[in-house]
Parts: sequence; C-alpha cells; structure tokens
Amino acid sequence: MEKVFTCKRGGLTIRGMQFFPADFAEEGNGSDRKYPIVVISHGFTGNHTDMAGYARSFAGIGYMAFCFSFCGGGRSGEPEASRSDGKSTDMTALTEVEDLLTVIRYAQSLPYTDAGQVVLTGYSQGGFVSGLAAARCGDQVARLIMISPALCIPDHARRGCLGGASYDPRNVPEVIDCGVTALGRAFHEEAAGMDPFLELSAYQGKVLLIQGMADTVVHYSYAVRAQACYQEGQCHLQLIRDQGHGYDERQCAGVFDSIRQFLADREEILTIHVLITHSEERGSGEQWKNDVYFTGYCDTEYFRGAIFPEGCDAQEYDAETGIRMRAEYTLKGLDPKGGSCSIHIVNQRAGAEWKPAVQTDSAALAWMNHADLTAVLEGGDGGPTVRIFADGNAGGR
Repeated sequence: MEKVFTCKRGGLTIRGMQFFPADFAEEGNGSDRKYPIVVISHGFTGNHTDMAGYARSFAGIGYMAFCFSFCGGGRSGEPEASRSDGKSTDMTALTEVEDLLTVIRYAQSLPYTDAGQVVLTGYSQGGFVSGLAAARCGDQVARLIMISPALCIPDHARRGCLGGASYDPRNVPEVIDCGVTALGRAFHEEAAGMDPFLELSAYQGKVLLIQGMADTVVHYSYAVRAQACYQEGQCHLQLIRDQGHGYDERQCAGVFDSIRQFLADREEILTIHVLITHSEERGSGEQWKNDVYFTGYCDTEYFRGAIFPEGCDAQEYDAETGIRMRAEYTLKGLDPKGGSCSIHIVNQRAGAEWKPAVQTDSAALAWMNHADLTAVLEGGDGGPTVRIFADGNAGGR
C-alpha cells in the first residue's frame, strides 16, 4: 500500500509518498506494532518519484518508507504533483535539511511508527543533505545511508560550477543558471563557506557510504575522505568499480542488496573482484548449459590473494525449473596474521539469498568454515564483484 502525504515547513507544503509494509492494516493497524522509519531524499533536479523504487524495497523488508520532494527542488516545468512548494532560487542545502527534518518529525508523529528507529537514506545531493541532517539529529537517527553523496558541492561553489553552471565565484550572479533549473546566490554563499567533512563528523551512528569509482560528477576521493571523517569502524565505504553517478534499475537492486546486509548488522568480510576469461555454452532454447570461467582477486583485512586456478560458474537452464547457478573457486593468499592459506568457496542461490559455503585451512579464519554467510553480486565491466557478509559477531570479532 502507498499513499500521498503532505506536511508543512513554515508556509510551504512538502509533498511526497508513503509506502507501507505488506502486513500493515491501516484501520487501527490491527496491533500495537510500531514500524521502523526510513526517509529517502532525492538528488539535485530530482523529485520524490525518483526514489520510489528504494521506498518500495524498504517497505518490502518491514520499514515505513517516506520519499518526498524538496521545496524548490526539481526541474523547471515538471508536473506540480511531483513538486513541493517554493522557488528553486530560495533553495539551499540547509533549507533542504530543514525539509528533511520536517518529514522526519511528521513520520515520527504517526501512531504506527517507531520514533526511535529512524534511518536516513539519500542519493547525490540528497545523500549530502541526509548526512547533514543526521549530524543535527544525533541519536534520533539510528542509521545513515549515503549513495553517491554530493560532498563536492562546497568545492563546486568555490570553483563557480554549482549544478553544472559556469560563473565567476568572485562575482556571483543573483540567479545562477543551471540549465534545467536555477539557483540563487544564497546557495553559493552558504555552500562556499562550508566544510562538509567537519559537518558530517558530528553524527556518531552507523554509516553506509556507497560510491561509484567511475563517477564523473562526484569523484570517489570525496567518499574516501568522508569515511575518514567518522570514527574508526563507524562508516563502511563500499566502492563500486565501473559505476558512474547514475544507477539503473538493476544497479539499484544491487545497491539495495548491500543495504539489507547493513541493516541486518552483517559485516563485509571478503570482497572478490571477478575477471571473466571465457565461457563454454551447450544447448539452446528450453534447455542449455553455460560454464563461465574466471580469475580475480580479493584484498580485505581478513584475506589478500587471488583466484587460482580458474573458477567456474556453472549455469543451467531448464524450461520447467528455471535457471540454476553454482560458482566454485579457490583463493590462495595471506590471512590476517600473514600466514599462507587457501579459501575454497561454493556460492549458489538459496531462495532470495546467495549463500556461499567456505572451507579454509587458515587457523585465523577457521570461524568462516561454520559461519552463516550471505553474498551480494555487483555487475561490472569484465566481471562482477562478489561481496561476502557474515554476522557482525562471527568469530568473536
């Protein structure tokens, strides 16, 4: 179930959509259950419809999900139904923070939400704004998720290229023409005087930061620096090779798989960058097999090494049973104590999850042999990245 919601910041109406978990009964909710909240913020020139896919995914795992349009946000001439009130020339990063705080308070006021369990999620400028809002909310925000956050905004202001515009930062025009929209001088002045990393560091909760390494809008070095501004171990930085600033439907699904692991308190223990070498296909139509061979490498705090010899992803399709995939490979390298070891991995689907089974001869990593592991596969040029997760307390870590 989903419905339109509105709330007010001063004299401005904020418009958005609310997405309900499948087990929610609107009339009295049918129980005293309180649902955790997630508020999702869109990027520059976007609106709430851009984030509906994420909102439905959050509702699918039991969250009361809210996405909304920032006041003054969006593109010139877009439908009024997707917009909140306000002029784009009055909008700044901090007015967007106030919009977000207003939506948080609205969500917390509902009788069926858990006001103490708020997750903030944002993409691009919305990711930057979510980080700023979390820093102001303190422990009211349980988790923060930033997807390609536009932490470059202050630098872009100082260089005179906000929103893709080109202007003299020493002589800022009253209206900054960004093509599909316009910003006011106030946006520039506010951003140019801001240290985003100092601002973000005030938040002390858990952070997931997802950033593409091929992003030409926000260089991934901003995400690396952002991770460093938080306390040690507080922020998990997930760098995605070959990923640009925008995400298609398939890429968004991969991002959400990682978000689910983060919300379940699972730790990424192995990150395997797969490099496909060749494949062998047999059959066609209603029944076929395809063996995909690959090499690759892993570089994490738990293990550093390479796939040797080649691994094989055995793919089988039958019209009656559908597709089955089973990847098997061996990593050889060094464990966290510097000892030589091997890790044999068999990864296959179990319902909605990838469930890898691991066998290692490393005493330091022996806990992996019996750990409950899950995996996320990320597409990429030349082969996927396989991220293997374990419970955050596995092995007494």
